[in-house]
Amino acid sequence: MAHITPTPAGSWRANWRDPSGRQRAKTFATKRDAKRFLAELETSLTRGLYVDPHAGRMLLAPYATRWLSSRNDEITTRARDASVMRTHVLPAWGTWALGRIDHTSVQEWISDLGQRRSAATVAEAHRLLSAVLRAAVRDRKIAYNPCDGVKVPRRRKRDTADQIVERNLVRHRLLPVVPLRYRALIATAAGTGMRWGELAGLCDDAIDDGLRTVRVVRTVVEVSGTTTFKPFPKSAAGRRVIPVPSWVRPILATHLEHHPLGDNGLIFGNQVGRPLRRTLFRIRVWRPALVRAGLLGRITHTGDDRFLATWVESGGATISKPFDTEPAAVSYIAEHAPGGLRFHDLRHSYATWLVDDGVPINMVQRVMGHERSSTTLDLYTRRTDNHHRILQAMDDDGGDPDTTTLADFPLTPTAKARFEDLEPGL
Repeated sequence: MAHITPTPAGSWRANWRDPSGRQRAKTFATKRDAKRFLAELETSLTRGLYVDPHAGRMLLAPYATRWLSSRNDEITTRARDASVMRTHVLPAWGTWALGRIDHTSVQEWISDLGQRRSAATVAEAHRLLSAVLRAAVRDRKIAYNPCDGVKVPRRRKRDTADQIVERNLVRHRLLPVVPLRYRALIATAAGTGMRWGELAGLCDDAIDDGLRTVRVVRTVVEVSGTTTFKPFPKSAAGRRVIPVPSWVRPILATHLEHHPLGDNGLIFGNQVGRPLRRTLFRIRVWRPALVRAGLLGRITHTGDDRFLATWVESGGATISKPFDTEPAAVSYIAEHAPGGLRFHDLRHSYATWLVDDGVPINMVQRVMGHERSSTTLDLYTRRTDNHHRILQAMDDDGGDPDTTTLADFPLTPTAKARFEDLEPGL
């Protein structure tokens, strides 16, 4: 039973047993404070809300490290969370006691971080800190989560986010300037909507003899520059069969004929047969191809046998820089120009092409590998400027407006009088 005893120093010690039966104590300056504490403690014990008053002294760093190591997430998720924790959370909160972290301090941290980092990074940092403190609440280390109610900067979409590229641009401008070794990879991405990891892990056992379908059965994940095979896709719905368009088949057949298969029959391997690394592919192949295709910056051949590289900065300023060779200009724009089409935008475009062409949404969902059709509609289909399809849906026959008169539309007498002076123009 809880009780109070005096100490030789003149203070008062509150004594109680925690839910495990362990004897605990805490010292107060006055007997009144000790009584008030024990009253609140007995209430929390009765309601099952007991929190050890000494547990909050634990520093966040060791607790967060233990929390991270206890999770059974995918390897890519663990690597991402460990990076955010190491870069943003622990430098700010690692030396704080769990019980001393308060709501206002967290809000100040989020506001300051938002001035220096993107909204997505701030949201990830807040998510991790909140998850750690939420676990501390469940472990009875602290009474409440100080991250609750913290306002996080909104993630705003930019015009360059989730871009949709036209099919003709992919087939007739982008693919011709891609190095032969990687042309089939980009063509397959645009023609099947497969994710990068699915393409990087595509092996010959997943393609039929006529190259008419491709099966998604495995993926490749990349963590800290190391690639490994994962014997299953992102989700259960990700294990699917996708038809290969006729224009992709000859490109894929040429690739298989001229480039040997890599490890495990890997189709799109690097020069030593290992899976491609996404970061290197983006820097060395993808962005230079965008420049050469005129989809990122512009290169002009000047009269003095030099090349002028031009691009637009994020703030809207136009930057120009001369170079002695075209490859140098291409490399510089690829490295310094902001934005540009992402490889994943080919997947966005693929889904949008299918929806625009009237493919039922359940079929689009299946080939995209989504668990729910709402994901297909909300995330991977975007507005396109296909006015012809809108007019077609409205039964517009495409007639000449100059030959249309009011006689073609029966009007009430009042309406006819109102528009009588417009009839010659109609």
